[in-house]
Amino acid sequence: MDAFSAMIMFAVVIGAMYLFMIRPEQKRKKKAAEMRNNLTVGDEITTIGGMVGKIVQIKDEFITFETGEDRVRVKIAKWGIGTIGKSKEEQ
Repeated sequence: MDAFSAMIMFAVVIGAMYLFMIRPEQKRKKKAAEMRNNLTVGDEITTIGGMVGKIVQIKDEFITFETGEDRVRVKIAKWGIGTIGKSKEEQ
């Protein structure tokens, strides 16, 4: 009976790990992928490196955006986009 209760406890620990760690991470990744797939020209973005700009071109897995008034264009991979919308400092 002792081995059976140990197996039950192991299953409970694995279930708790799934509910509190794995599942929320999967939801976060799915939401981020959906956000990146719904990008449009003109969206304000912030990269994961902290650069802020407006999208001017979208091609497959890359986007080009302009930063600031000097209109410098930067090409990055879609996975490098952190958020869409104005940064907190600008609001």
